[in-house]
Amino acid sequence: MAIILSEAEAKALLQKVLAYSKADECEITLQGEQRGNIRYARNEVSTSGSLVNQNLAVKSSFGKKTGIATIDEFSDESFEKVVRRSEELAKLAPENPEFMSIIGPQKYLSSKGYFESTAAVNPDSRAAAVGKSLELSRAQNLTAAGFLENETGFSAMMNSKGLFAYYPSTSVNFSLTVRTPDGTGSGYVARGYSDFSKLDTAAATRIAIAKSKGSVGAKALEPGKYTVILEPTAAAVLLENIFFRMDARSADEGRSFLSKQGGTTKLGEKIVDERVNIYSDPLNPDLPASPYSGDGMPQKRMNWIEKGVVKNMYYNRYWAQKKGVEPVPFPNNMIMEGGTASLEDMIKSTKQGILVTKLWYIRTVDPQTLLLTGLTRDGTFYIENGKIKHPVKNFRFNESPVIMLNNLETLGKPERVVSTESERNYMIPPMKIREFTFSSLSDAV
Repeated sequence: MAIILSEAEAKALLQKVLAYSKADECEITLQGEQRGNIRYARNEVSTSGSLVNQNLAVKSSFGKKTGIATIDEFSDESFEKVVRRSEELAKLAPENPEFMSIIGPQKYLSSKGYFESTAAVNPDSRAAAVGKSLELSRAQNLTAAGFLENETGFSAMMNSKGLFAYYPSTSVNFSLTVRTPDGTGSGYVARGYSDFSKLDTAAATRIAIAKSKGSVGAKALEPGKYTVILEPTAAAVLLENIFFRMDARSADEGRSFLSKQGGTTKLGEKIVDERVNIYSDPLNPDLPASPYSGDGMPQKRMNWIEKGVVKNMYYNRYWAQKKGVEPVPFPNNMIMEGGTASLEDMIKSTKQGILVTKLWYIRTVDPQTLLLTGLTRDGTFYIENGKIKHPVKNFRFNESPVIMLNNLETLGKPERVVSTESERNYMIPPMKIREFTFSSLSDAV
């Protein structure tokens, strides 16, 4: 049986499984994926692998009791067995006080996240792409370690109230670290696309090489508050902490940076610079996403922060019902609008500052102010009078992305980036920030 099913094939299979159900309500989800990867270190390929996976999950409910069972074996006997198992588990389960009945048929946007160029990737094309990267690092006597992975997959769901949803997708992620022979210089780059034809491993490698060679001989600067220019890869790991925490329930219950004293929230209030606009849109051509959420709710374009004002928070169906509002599903992508300035423009306009190319090991210090800590890595540079003067030793930072976005000076053009923390893809602009707090030095390269 094929792993990647067409819409018609997925629908027929789900109808077959649903016919076995005897529960009050039944919801079935189906997923399939084909992945391929190639990993290299010390300028040599170390592993090359592939994965094929298909699984089906059945959720059965009797009243407010629910049971879920999953399988990865596909036969008529297995289909009936997994349905019966989910029903047995449901009858044994306690009642869920936050139970929500399944929803009926929905209308979904038509999002294009599937590209034949990516679906056609094979070991030869992966090797060719990595070969271009290795050729460049070897030629300059530098040491490269990288990972390239492509995925082709689909998701589908159906329930006993007539809902059916289907979405095919593709993706490719490439990441690379380049080190100098003595290990004192390091450069990093990451790229993510839905369309494999957009991936240029040679161009990405040249960026990592330049950062690696440029970061040799780093000098120590005193910790303190500096004007910083954050490349999109660095900004993404801070901003996603805002994205993940725009949940209405945690705000209502006083556990969030969007909470206020007295049980109210900051919905409708300006919390960051008015140039900040953050939205989700499954139809974004550079970052396409599934047009439905995990419970089948339709996804549409949604403004989360508009001109610095909190416009929406996500409400699951239970909390929306409790609060008497429409449910707002967790978004499947996030885009931050930017400006027109290039990274070079930002550097030229900086009298004294620091260019940060990557942040990592991000941890939350205070969830109610969203204070985070972490470290710079793989190329941090001192800027003086509009030019990069020399590399600097890495810092530990203590900063809140909310405070950061209130100290915004300049925004550049958004680009698709891969978070080094969550491995999610976003559209994020480079940004120039004043008074960014570096708390101590780090010996990491």
